[in-house]
Amino acid sequence: MRNRTKLAITITAACVLALAGWIGFKQANKGVITVQTAVASREDLVSLVTASGEIKPRTYTNVMAEGFGEITKIEVNEGDHVKAGDILLRLEDVQPAADVAAQQASIESADAAAKSAEANEKSAEADVAQRKADLERSKLDWERGQQLYQQGLIPKQDYDTRKTVNDGAVAALAASVARLAQSQADLARARSTIVQNQAVLAHAADILKKTTYQAPIAGVVTYIAVRVGENVVPGIQNSSGSYLMTISDMSQVTAEVMVDETDIVSVKTGQSARVTIDAFPGKVFHGHVIEVGTQAVLRTSGLASTQSTTGNQEAKDFKVVVSLDDPPPGLRPGLSSSAKITTAEKQNVVTVPIQAVAVRTRRELADAAQSDKGGVTLAASRSPASNDEVQGIFVVRGNKATFVPVQTGISGVNDIEVVGGINQGDQIITGTYKALRTLRPTATVKVDNAEHRDGLGDNAL
Repeated sequence: MRNRTKLAITITAACVLALAGWIGFKQANKGVITVQTAVASREDLVSLVTASGEIKPRTYTNVMAEGFGEITKIEVNEGDHVKAGDILLRLEDVQPAADVAAQQASIESADAAAKSAEANEKSAEADVAQRKADLERSKLDWERGQQLYQQGLIPKQDYDTRKTVNDGAVAALAASVARLAQSQADLARARSTIVQNQAVLAHAADILKKTTYQAPIAGVVTYIAVRVGENVVPGIQNSSGSYLMTISDMSQVTAEVMVDETDIVSVKTGQSARVTIDAFPGKVFHGHVIEVGTQAVLRTSGLASTQSTTGNQEAKDFKVVVSLDDPPPGLRPGLSSSAKITTAEKQNVVTVPIQAVAVRTRRELADAAQSDKGGVTLAASRSPASNDEVQGIFVVRGNKATFVPVQTGISGVNDIEVVGGINQGDQIITGTYKALRTLRPTATVKVDNAEHRDGLGDNAL
């Protein structure tokens, strides 16, 4: 019995000691926050903007219908190489050809009429010249007859005859001048008819020309949208029959990607880029930015923001064109691609993980400083501080989390440049996310990177 009593007393004492130790441990670690850390280091940092899009030729043209008609023959196939001016397809041309022939005949008829009018004009001009000579002769004869009659050298009958001849010459000249004016008018009308017929012929010839489609540029026929026997319809965009085919100049290939509005300000022409194409897995192609769009495009509809009739807060993208320096053979327009554009690059700069950057208000920093000094934070003492946000990083100094305001520079995939405030080798707090979100400046911390190494922390993702 005595041994059992001693055993019970021993067990009770051990439990009391364990409970006291556990309580002491809890009290000693009360308010201590477990954090994960990393070391600030110097690295070469590259800032990238990643965007996706598709492969497009730098120069391409969509051949559109220019007139009504039935397709009678397609001279090319998809994949054919063509030169500028090569025949692509033909439309039915019976009526346009007949109109051209009729107008050519009309011009020939009008030209013959003009030549006849020219001959009549010349004849009328000669007749006017003859009548002027006759009038001049009769006028002189009549003036001489007037003198002779006044002197009584000729009879009255002779005088009257000379006057009648002169009056007839005047009338004949007037008639000849009228005929000349009429012939000139006929000539002008004939010439106007020629001009009119030439204009109609130009119109008919243009219609006839539009029944034969020629390649506007040299390139590859990448798509044919129509078939023989179909009718084309001009002037209606995106309408069936108006779009015939596409010719692409594959000598300069680009990746046309859409960059998020938050990244576009850092993208400039001339920046280098690495392009991956889904059809060429495992291969990276080098290129450079040749065009940066200035018009925002709505992400869901693909329309320019200026085309939207309603205001909204929808996410927007901007078009960026990357020219491939070494396009592979067999590349086709429309292939899906992604581009990583190098927007900035620095060497040997102090970097920290991006998730280490935190934000606190000036009021929170002031309250933490007051509390660290052992003072009481009163409502009145809050007035000098404000809710302005301060960007900084928590550094472990001793067993305290010290908030150090910093300026950041360029950012890479995982790390960000820190300008001032942080030195190489400083132990900075990188997690957990929950700890960083609620961590107070000057709080007591305990470093435990085992969870971070195992990838099981709440910021592992």
